[in-house]
Amino acid sequence: VQLQASGGGLVQAGGSLRLSCAASSLTFSRYNMGWFRQAPGKEREFVTAVGWIGGNTIYADSVKGRFTISRDDAKNTVNLQMSGLKSEDTAVYYCAVGTNFPLTSGKSYYYWGQGTLVTVSS
Repeated sequence: VQLQASGGGLVQAGGSLRLSCAASSLTFSRYNMGWFRQAPGKEREFVTAVGWIGGNTIYADSVKGRFTISRDDAKNTVNLQMSGLKSEDTAVYYCAVGTNFPLTSGKSYYYWGQGTLVTVSS
């Protein structure tokens, strides 16, 4: 299984970015998809996830109302639309797939992408 994350870059505060994660070699529609991030010197943290049953979504409080996760099972991709970016959103963003719960725990995922860097300048 391979997960390829893309879309990171440098953006000014208040701007937007769209991250994508493409998955191969799995039945994408039967997996929960999550995004996590790790800022320099900090632990990895949950950002958002979308479940494969019913497509339910969950967001960290810090990104609620600014980030939107979506999945396209036909294309085996999950996207993260980020708007109203803040300097504290600067981090390496990782996509992950899994079947366990809770969606907010990294332990619920067993395949991880390589990460894509998002830098927000103030």
